[in-house]
Amino acid sequence: MIAALGPVGVRVPDGFAVTAAAFRLHLEEAGLARSTYAELDQLDLRDVATLARVARSIRERVAAAPLPAAVATQLDAAYVILSARYGEDATDVAVRSSATAEDLPSASFAGQQETYLNIRGREALDRPVRNCFASLFTDRAIVYRAQNGFRHADVALSVGIQKMVRSDLGSAGVIFTLDTESGFRDVVLITGAWGLGETVVQGRVRPDEFWVHKPTLRGGCRSILRREIAEKAVKLVYADGAGASVREVAVAAEDRMRAVLTDDEVLALARWALAIEDHYSRRAGRATPMDIEWARDGRTGELFIVQARPETVHSQRAHPTLVLWRRRGKGKPLVTGRLRLPPWRRAIGLTTRVGAQAVRRGDRPGAAREVQRRERTYCARLIAALQASLREGPHLTTPAARDAPWRSPARSLRRCGAGRPARRGLRPGRRWSEGPGRVRPR
Repeated sequence: MIAALGPVGVRVPDGFAVTAAAFRLHLEEAGLARSTYAELDQLDLRDVATLARVARSIRERVAAAPLPAAVATQLDAAYVILSARYGEDATDVAVRSSATAEDLPSASFAGQQETYLNIRGREALDRPVRNCFASLFTDRAIVYRAQNGFRHADVALSVGIQKMVRSDLGSAGVIFTLDTESGFRDVVLITGAWGLGETVVQGRVRPDEFWVHKPTLRGGCRSILRREIAEKAVKLVYADGAGASVREVAVAAEDRMRAVLTDDEVLALARWALAIEDHYSRRAGRATPMDIEWARDGRTGELFIVQARPETVHSQRAHPTLVLWRRRGKGKPLVTGRLRLPPWRRAIGLTTRVGAQAVRRGDRPGAAREVQRRERTYCARLIAALQASLREGPHLTTPAARDAPWRSPARSLRRCGAGRPARRGLRPGRRWSEGPGRVRPR
């Protein structure tokens, strides 16, 4: 990204990488390569206890092995050069894992390996690099490779060492070059919160959200479609003294409902996101929506892109299609009605444990998907009941109570038995609505 997108204005922090070849050398010199992959190939992934035990044993051995002398020497030299470039004896860096199969358009290993923030000093850098190597063998990563057809021995890991952006004094977040709920490709979705970006990535906080319209942005318009300012209750900042390198603190009351980005900053990030998407789309030979991490330095006010990878959920699905039907001629209506669903906020917050937990953790897209799935199920069942009533006669049937896809917190939605006629027949010319407890005339 630095070489390809720096000339067009995309700002990326400097750094260097410990290569995948160094990872393989680390396993070979420690005598772990053959035994590790033999254990993994014989592992029964259905045996969760054995999987956890074997994975933990492998991680401990990989992390405990010293780095090869050649790798350790070059790591020290590269860190000294990076520190000097920023005018410091020992600069603060982020240590990020990057598996060789991590950022494929069809599979995402993102979040499966370790990241360490605010690492300072040559001695302090050694342990995080070895821990990143070991994180290729987490339970989740092992299962994911097996499920997606990757041989364990074919996947290696590189470690990126990147100058930290002081977003602990500013803000950070994630950009998607599509809408994460619908897959709509003509928007850039920018999320952000105060402090280091891990709180947004891990769903520890509900971030601010900004939608920007791509086509009109390309035409030079300031096309911010929507802003949602959320209560950002916590943030991740540098830790003082020894021990952990970062810590979570409460956000000041006056900052919680204040936007983390100005309109100019939103538009600047959106333009960078388009440049990044265009670059990777050209390389892939097809449209490639992107998942990007950004940070704003609280000391200088400068924006940076710290990471970018292909989006792998909606980009793998067919484009949604809208089909419009036009009625020809006139006919006598057989049934009309109105569907009443629970209020959106109440549904997200109270109807299901999954939804409530997602909201508490800040994962609004996850909660929304859960509620949308339940509402789609409800609508589909009601439509099926209407179709059945038209086939079977002048009676409207509704799903059974035990099959009701959700419950209102205020009042249960009691259903008639599946296949059982409602208490009143459906008479021509009368309007009917589905309400709580029964099908009733209006």
